[in-house]
Parts: sequence; structure tokens; C-alpha cells
Amino acid sequence: MKRHTYLPLPLVAVGLLSFWWPDAQSQQKTQSDTVQVHLVITDEAVREDKELPPLQLEDVKVKQGKHFLKVTHLIPATGENAALQLMILIDDTLKQSVGNNLTELKEFIAAQSPSTIIAVGYMANAGVNVAQNFTADHDLAVKALRLPLGSVSTMDSPYLSLISLVKGWPQQKVRREVLIVSDGIDRLRGEKPELSTLGPDYGVVYHRPNYNRGFSGANYRAAYETSAMPAYQSMPTISIDAPSASEISQRYNVLVYSLYATGVGHAGRSSWDQELGLGGLSQIADETGGECFSLGTSQLVSFKPYLETFQKMLANQYYVVFEAVAKKKDGFQRVKIETELSNSEIEAPDNVWVPAAAK
Repeated sequence: MKRHTYLPLPLVAVGLLSFWWPDAQSQQKTQSDTVQVHLVITDEAVREDKELPPLQLEDVKVKQGKHFLKVTHLIPATGENAALQLMILIDDTLKQSVGNNLTELKEFIAAQSPSTIIAVGYMANAGVNVAQNFTADHDLAVKALRLPLGSVSTMDSPYLSLISLVKGWPQQKVRREVLIVSDGIDRLRGEKPELSTLGPDYGVVYHRPNYNRGFSGANYRAAYETSAMPAYQSMPTISIDAPSASEISQRYNVLVYSLYATGVGHAGRSSWDQELGLGGLSQIADETGGECFSLGTSQLVSFKPYLETFQKMLANQYYVVFEAVAKKKDGFQRVKIETELSNSEIEAPDNVWVPAAAK
């Protein structure tokens, strides 16, 4: 069996890149009951055939419940503030026919600005095999791209791989974003028995009488307490690790994008598993402020139009800083970031991590 090496992501020198970022991980204390919280948001055109004017501070509203929070900074992620760390993750369980799209991915990498440093990794065994660590030399990143192995390992879960990546990603004062190429199928879960009642005569076990119900006639079966027997099932829902991957990405301000591609094996041919996989990728993208690019569960003929859309999104991102109300404990707070500008729609994480109030 081929041995995979899983490398930690070291600190990346970004001294040549100028950028703006609020102090203390952008969660600076202001008043006794508020803290400054930062997010990266994306301004998208509702209609691409119409102009998308730049956002101004007064255009952005941060709403929490029925209340609006004070927005203190809005900085375009351009020019001296354009620094970006982009991690490209490719699922090693994909069919090797995705190789037809790698040329387009290489062209996308080569076209990135010098302010973008890129890393390439492959997902397998619930981890990430880093083929090229973050580098400003885009040619090195291009050379690191290879065909996926097109095989399964013992612990294939793109969600656990993403969690592993984010946990090992040293925080720095730049945008941090991930582009995943995967079918989103969790091939690790679904292998343990789950409780299931299949019907009146199946999936139940009678273990002791219930004397309160009696034993006569139609009540004979009901006279016994029943419990569901465990049965081995395929994934009943989106992977239970998808919400965790989404939460940790939001916790550390990592935006997640994905390109849907078909995988190998029985799961890769199962329309049920395919839908759940696409659902998991979509959930993480939506909740972190990213985007899932797909044509349903069909293999994309070309990545190019979606990569062009992704490039537009990267070019229309902003740092937004607002004052959140601190509570007794650290934790997530639900917010909604919006604008009333015509033809403008803001994509942002669903939640922000707010540190506890100072004691």
C-alpha cells in the first residue's frame, strides 16, 4: 500500500505583501460590552450584464436579529490589501477523467496576481497530502497538480480532510480561502449500525413483557416493550462532519469554494450518495461565504466558466469590521450582512466568532 505523507502547513513569509488588517486578530476590545469583529465578504452582481459599483462603508449593513450593528471599517481587498492565501484541494477518490479539466485549473493558477500565494493538496485518509506548500511561484503550484489516484482508502472524508487543513493552517493577517475539487461523498461514514424500525414485523426485538397492557388478542404484540434493532445503512443524511467542517472554517475566517466532480466506486455511481455529497459541499460553501459550482451531480464539461466566476469573486472582496455585543462566553453569533445597492448581493459567512466580554 502506498504510504501518504501528511505535512503540516508551516508559516508562510508574506513580508513582501502589503495588507491591512485590524489588530488582535481583528477582534479588538472597544467598549466594555462590545468587540470589533472582522469578516471577509464578497460583493456579487445579481445580473452580470450590469455594472457592479464599488461598495462604500455606508452601503453595508450588519444585522443581528432585529438590530443593526455598527460597521467601523470597509476595506477593498485590492492593491496593497490584496494579499490572499489560496489552498487548492483535490479529492484523490475522483475519477481520473477529471484530468481533462486540470489544464484549465493550471491556467487559472498561472493567471493569479503576485499578491496570491497558492498551495496544492490531495485529500485522502481524512487528511491532506500537501503536494506544494504556499508559494508565490505559481509555476511550482502548476507543476504540483497531478491526476487524482482514482482509488479509495480506509478513511475517505473530504470533510475531515478540510477540518485537518484548517486546524493546521497558521493564522495570518490575509484572506484565507479554499477551492475544493470533489464529489463531496463521505465514504468513511455509513459503516456502523444505526437504529432503524423497518416495519411492524421487522427491525424490532421483544425483550420483556409490559404487564400494564395485558396479553389478549391484538394486544399480545403490544404487551411487549420493543426497541429498534441496529441495521447497517448507507448515509441517511449529509455527512455529520460537514457541519463541523463548516463551523471550524467560519471560526477561523476561511472561505470555502468547491467544484463538483464525480468520484469512483459504488458511491460514485449512486445517485443517493451523489446528492448527499453535493449537499455537503453546498452547505459548507453557503455557510462560509463561498460558492459551490456544479451542474447538479453531472461531471462538469469544463471548469473554465466557473473559474472565471470565481476569479470575479476574488476581485470583489472586502474586509468588513463591525462592533458585536460580547457575551459571557466566547461563541458564534448569527449575523446577516446585506446592502440595498441595486444589482449588488453580498455573500458572507453565516456566523461570526465573538470573544467573551472582559471581566
